[in-house]
Amino acid sequence: MTTSSTAPRLLVVDDEPDLRTLYELTLVREGYDVDNAGTVGEAWEALQARSYALLITDMRLPDGTGLDLLARLEAAGRPEKAMVITAYGSPENAVEALKAGAYDYLTKPVDLRQFRAVVASALGRVPALALPPATLSGTAGAAATRRERGRREAGIGSLERLTGDSAAMRDVRALVEKVARSMAPVLVQGESGTGKELVARAIHEISSRGAMPFVAVNCGAIPEQLLEAEFFGYRKGAFTGAQEDRGGFFQAAQGGTLFLDEIGDLPLAMQSKLLRVIQERSVRPIGSVTETPLDVRIVSATHKDLGVEVRDGRFRQDLFYRLNVIRIGLPPLRERMPDLPAICQAVLARIAHDADVSPPPVLMPAALQRLLRYPFPGNVRELENLLHRALALSGSEQIGADDLGLADEEAAETSAPMPPPPAPGEPSAQAPLPSDLQAHLDNVERDILWRALERHRFNRTAAGASLGLSLRQMRYRMARLGVDTGGGAVE
Repeated sequence: MTTSSTAPRLLVVDDEPDLRTLYELTLVREGYDVDNAGTVGEAWEALQARSYALLITDMRLPDGTGLDLLARLEAAGRPEKAMVITAYGSPENAVEALKAGAYDYLTKPVDLRQFRAVVASALGRVPALALPPATLSGTAGAAATRRERGRREAGIGSLERLTGDSAAMRDVRALVEKVARSMAPVLVQGESGTGKELVARAIHEISSRGAMPFVAVNCGAIPEQLLEAEFFGYRKGAFTGAQEDRGGFFQAAQGGTLFLDEIGDLPLAMQSKLLRVIQERSVRPIGSVTETPLDVRIVSATHKDLGVEVRDGRFRQDLFYRLNVIRIGLPPLRERMPDLPAICQAVLARIAHDADVSPPPVLMPAALQRLLRYPFPGNVRELENLLHRALALSGSEQIGADDLGLADEEAAETSAPMPPPPAPGEPSAQAPLPSDLQAHLDNVERDILWRALERHRFNRTAAGASLGLSLRQMRYRMARLGVDTGGGAVE
């Protein structure tokens, strides 16, 4: 049964004639050409005769399994993507299929709407289940905004931003390119600041889902009582304050990728609900009596050892099994210091682009040597912060060792005199300490810049000079702190 010589051609493999006919009719109505087979042998004969855009195979076949077909495809270097249909209640088979290279899997009885959506996703078409991320809740809306901001970054893809020629980083990039071709869940593990979200973005951007939403969620930053509403959404009147229908993270990521950062921080009760959504591929908003089918890829990340968390009863073993299909380990920066020069160059180029500074500043050899001796407990994120500050402090196009501030900090820690403690019973005269020092300092600096601009009628040169800053430094600080004059400022 065919439709058009230009339509994608699919091969359906199932030993039940009624199911083959059902799948074939469903796919033909979607505009595909379809061939079918009832055994591993028949399927391989068809594959020898022609190429297919997608192989759809049942797990159990009279002369073997769907995994046997996947192994033959891999051994022969065939380009076909594969989708495996497994029996209900057999998560082990599903995970094994993904590890064997399947793009995705479905469980019987197959939901035809979901079937059409997964096929469309595998072929790079807009999935039928994809919905616009409208009416998002506050946190989900922030995640969507974050996604859009990430897409506007300096024209450099996330994969290219995984800088470094060390063996570890070459392995990471190769694994990213490989896993992007499937729907297999990925667990990214590494210390804070190593670039786990960057890996997740790279997987999304080079996959067939790249044009669809990427929603990043920090699981540890959401109050426990709000988790279910933020993840799954809610219906109007579901609880006090629910004034309208709201979608959650899953609805926002429909057709795309949901990145669950610090997945190890989810409480056990929420882990159970998340597991059900992953298994059933559907979500029920709070207050709804119906479930919405989902077409979302899950990429999760953690700095914790989830194996230890499972052993100690803080993380569900079945959820870990589902999320840890493919693991990507990110090395800390101190273990790949030969990559440091290239990372510094790339970061400085991006900072200069964002701040409209040209040409990009140059890191002097003495500054690089000082960085090479630093252990970087905060990894690449800490390096980026150091270079941001160095560019702000440098009055020229060259960043020297003193601009980094590392020696000053070390000296302050070892030699700065401590203020005398208050006498017993005497209250301290010091002001309360801020809970977030960097945010506090940014707010102070932002206020000073704005006052200087107002005083000098938004002339950046004059405002900067009054603060001892060059025009270049003034532009950089305004860009970093988001000081927007609405186009009213002049040079």
